[in-house]
Amino acid sequence: MRLLLTGSSGWLGRFLAPRLRAQEHEVVGLDVAPGADTGIVGSVADKALVDRVFAEHGIEAVIHAGALHKPDIARYPKQAFIDVNLTGTLNLLAAAVAAGNDRFVFTSTTSLMISETIRAGKAGGATRAAWLTEDFGPLEPRNIYGVTKRAAEQLCALIHREHGLPIVILRTGRFFLEEDDTHRDLSGENIKANEFLNRRLTVEDAAEAHLAALAKAPALGLETFIISAPPPFAPDEAEALLHNAPAVIIRHFPEAAELYARRGWLLPAQIDRVYDPTRAERLMGFRCGTDFAAVLGAIEKDEPLPFAHDPNYVSPKEIGEMERC
Repeated sequence: MRLLLTGSSGWLGRFLAPRLRAQEHEVVGLDVAPGADTGIVGSVADKALVDRVFAEHGIEAVIHAGALHKPDIARYPKQAFIDVNLTGTLNLLAAAVAAGNDRFVFTSTTSLMISETIRAGKAGGATRAAWLTEDFGPLEPRNIYGVTKRAAEQLCALIHREHGLPIVILRTGRFFLEEDDTHRDLSGENIKANEFLNRRLTVEDAAEAHLAALAKAPALGLETFIISAPPPFAPDEAEALLHNAPAVIIRHFPEAAELYARRGWLLPAQIDRVYDPTRAERLMGFRCGTDFAAVLGAIEKDEPLPFAHDPNYVSPKEIGEMERC
């Protein structure tokens, strides 16, 4: 299958492209930054370019993983998010419909599910951790990133209703490898390890989820899935997670405190949200392979951690910007 992969130079794209080729897909990479898997340098916001790529390469399916992300809020105006995340998505959807494609995979984000109220947790008056499934709502994204990704999801739903294009929307949890841009109370690796309890996955699992979505899209029609490592908790633990997360964690993993102490790490004092990815397993047959137990196993065996962390990582598009300046 001749497949257009947007964001092909990015962190996800560089893992996804080789896996697609291993399944004998012909991958056409489109990104604003050059890269090993990027054959076309340009923006999805450029409709003429998108239409030309479809016409010249005979595109049969799309994985739309390119976007401006949350850290970009500090670097780009709101209009840029609208141009790339919203108009760019519409350009791709329209081209896919015109080409008669039978599948479209859209990389969305769990971030759009988090309102300021959820983020505030106990300080905002919450009494329990938010247990988040695909049916959670109303959705009140708290920044331009979340707003544009939510609007792009709604565009996907509109195009499916109007034209029948099968679309799978993947609300992925965190899989970035750089430092968190808002939290500095723990080391980067400690933060990432903790997030496997409720909101993180590896980039390898993110890539595999996209492969599963690509294969299942024609049969699914229109579906939205949360993609995150399976949490060890149950909904009836949500209150305790917000007020005394370590006690709940140790109940599931008695060895966690001692293993964390080896590294000088701390368990989270509270967990304000839990993403539940069971729908993806039930309807798409996909389950992340790396979870919190795998993190503890690596520590116990003194093996490399099963996730990537690079505090010095700079995205390819930002490298390009710095070089142009």
